Amino acid sequence: MPSEFDAVIDRGGTYAFKWEFRRHCKARDIIPLWVADMDFEAPEGVRRAVQERAAHGVYGYTLLPESYYQAVISWMQRRFGWEVRKKWIVFTPGVVPALNFAVQAFTEAGDRVIVQPPVYYPFFLAVENNGRELLHSPLRIEDGRCGMDLDHLRSVIDGRTRLLILCSPHNPTGRVWTEEELKGLAELCAKHDLIIVSDEIHADLVSPDHTHKPLAALLPEMADRIVTCTSPNKTFNIAGLQMANTIIPDKELRKRFQQTVHSAGIELANAFGVVALEAAYATEGEAWLARLLDYLWGNFSLLREFAEERFPDLRIYPLEGTYLAWLDCRALHPDDKKLKDILLRHGVWLDEGSKFGPGGEGFLRLNIACPRTLLEEALERMAAAFSSAMK
Repeated sequence: MPSEFDAVIDRGGTYAFKWEFRRHCKARDIIPLWVADMDFEAPEGVRRAVQERAAHGVYGYTLLPESYYQAVISWMQRRFGWEVRKKWIVFTPGVVPALNFAVQAFTEAGDRVIVQPPVYYPFFLAVENNGRELLHSPLRIEDGRCGMDLDHLRSVIDGRTRLLILCSPHNPTGRVWTEEELKGLAELCAKHDLIIVSDEIHADLVSPDHTHKPLAALLPEMADRIVTCTSPNKTFNIAGLQMANTIIPDKELRKRFQQTVHSAGIELANAFGVVALEAAYATEGEAWLARLLDYLWGNFSLLREFAEERFPDLRIYPLEGTYLAWLDCRALHPDDKKLKDILLRHGVWLDEGSKFGPGGEGFLRLNIACPRTLLEEALERMAAAFSSAMK
């Protein structure tokens, strides 16, 4: 039976970063599977809400209504069993801005901030662009699966270390951290008096065999040092509306964060983003999400079958969360940047693993959130590129 996600939508003329950036390449017929947005329409309820708001014709300065906060609170309760209070929620125009605000609010120039690479590369920029020192505590690979190295993490913490940025679920490796892993990390941070900023933008995008638990919900006794970054942007493909909510239970941390946000001149929200979030977090949006997850894991199965049948030396890491597959290409080609260039020449664009920091060398990240026919065509092009790379 055809799926609503099978439709191939022409995103030309919409200024879509993912597709318009192809103009920088010599070849125009490129399938972009790099930027982390989906090539699917947002849920019908979201589109309807935006259209109805647009029909009003006046798009003035917009406040966050009570219904907005209640939509966020209800979603966190239904999806994760997390009792969030309205006063904990601080609006920002995206998670990346929130990460920058957190670094500014909770650290001083010259302080050290820990990240766990390979990891979403804006983490690095949030630290370095704000004059803080970046510390790496790389993930380790065990049995073809990435995990935290708490011994190494312990070894890099010193008297100047103030903050750790956690990616949960993890981008790009696709890990959904276990309760044991999260507790071990939080206890270590508490022992050394570190604040944890937990980027949980992919929290809704988890496989049927795994469960995401917000760190602050898992460890309410440590909530005085946990800042949680959330957003409907990835889940419902509405990143262009720039809506995010940072949840901070601790009064003092929240005050510092709010002051930083306000000092940047951010007071009001996107008129369309407000109604989009409310519609996304409604029952209709939740039903759409269930169908989306089924489709995404069908795409991942297709990717695994492709690797097993055509390139058994291409190792596909388990995808527990996110829609971003992590491909170990080291047996095919030792240089991920050169392999990316070969792929581009064959008409498919993936992210090279080295851009995600130490431990990413030799890997590629592939966005599977696209119509299946598009993924099938991309895989055929990848097969040609891999064959070329191995000659």
